[in-house]
Amino acid sequence: MSPSAIDTSLQATDPAVYDDHFKVFASSVLPQTEEEWILRASNIAQILAEDVSTRDREQKIPEAEVALLKSSGLTKILGPKAFGGGGQAWNVGYKVIREVAKGDGSLGMLLGYHLLWSWTAHVVGTNEQRDRFQELIIKNNYFIGGAVNPRDSDLNITSENEHVVFNGFKNFNTGGVISDLTVLEGVLEGSDAHIFAFCPTQQSGIQFAHNWNNMGLRLTESGSVKIDRVAVPWEDALGWDPKLKKPLAEFLDTPWASLLLPTIQLVFSNFYIGIALGALDFSLKYTKANTRAWPFGGDNKDSASDEFYILERYGNFFAHLRAAEALADRAGIVIADLYNNRSEERDITPQERGEAAEWVASVKVVATDTALRVTAGVFEVTGARATATKVGLDRFWRDVRTHSLHDPVAYKNKELGRFALLGEIPAITWYT
Repeated sequence: MSPSAIDTSLQATDPAVYDDHFKVFASSVLPQTEEEWILRASNIAQILAEDVSTRDREQKIPEAEVALLKSSGLTKILGPKAFGGGGQAWNVGYKVIREVAKGDGSLGMLLGYHLLWSWTAHVVGTNEQRDRFQELIIKNNYFIGGAVNPRDSDLNITSENEHVVFNGFKNFNTGGVISDLTVLEGVLEGSDAHIFAFCPTQQSGIQFAHNWNNMGLRLTESGSVKIDRVAVPWEDALGWDPKLKKPLAEFLDTPWASLLLPTIQLVFSNFYIGIALGALDFSLKYTKANTRAWPFGGDNKDSASDEFYILERYGNFFAHLRAAEALADRAGIVIADLYNNRSEERDITPQERGEAAEWVASVKVVATDTALRVTAGVFEVTGARATATKVGLDRFWRDVRTHSLHDPVAYKNKELGRFALLGEIPAITWYT
């Protein structure tokens, strides 16, 4: 497998702008502790935040930004140390996603999706495939995209000699344009059996429309893609017997094989929270430097920072975000414990899987509600001048609002209601 390249006929950011940072990271070792990884992510967030509003408006292909993520080592955080990875658990990965999203929501999202797709073989692959693809991804520092939007028709898969051949179309394909490998998923013709597989992104059969022009998360390259006769060796069909061309029940017919769904749902919540934390931090600085006190309130203050309603709003935002972080951290430990303790036997029960999914659903509800309220509410404490395009405060709300429509949070509330009231764990779907 060979890495992809950016189509030079399209406008992309130039990695050379980060050359000084590349040199620093090249001369340093990977972080070793959770605290060091979060510090590294904070450093990346600060670098990205310097010009995020400009990059958001220009919406170039984020070649430089992804190169920065790779150079920093953040793309390797979950990889086994034996292959040169960070050896960290998912609860640390979630915190790093959140940290990057504080500085740039798009890059927090891209990092989160990459970590999820790079983990695919852990969930639906054999042990040999899991190790083989981890070694391939980590040693080459590959960035992973995925053409797996379940709201579209499944890709059609045919078996042709020793290959599976994918055909179809996906409306959304986050990060694919700047990825080295793409995860494909579809249904084998004549059956209802699904197949996941990695393939090189740079090939004629993967045709990106370059049509992502939404109001938020503008640097995620989440546009549509056509898959035209993309062939993958049968031995790379995750969780399948390549000789018999049949799914291996011990890997695919278990609750474990559905863990990608709660794993990615918690990715979503963490970059929502990170974006909202970034909005809060940005607004605090703006209020101190620019917001003027209201002179007609009857209890006039010399400084906006002494205004009752401003203090009250910031206090409320702070409290709710602190609570959202705590809940996200708790759910992150639940997911991490499953992977840390059960990966070899993959023997989780439907009840254990369902309870983990409800921790994740709880975070999704709280993170969505809180992030939307904070990213919209910060205008109340910054003032009319903060709506200027040059300020860039609107990007936080645009980012959260765009992705929070991914799947209706109302159904998470209903799902949690059935769990709390009736003791029912959720049915396994593409969104639970």
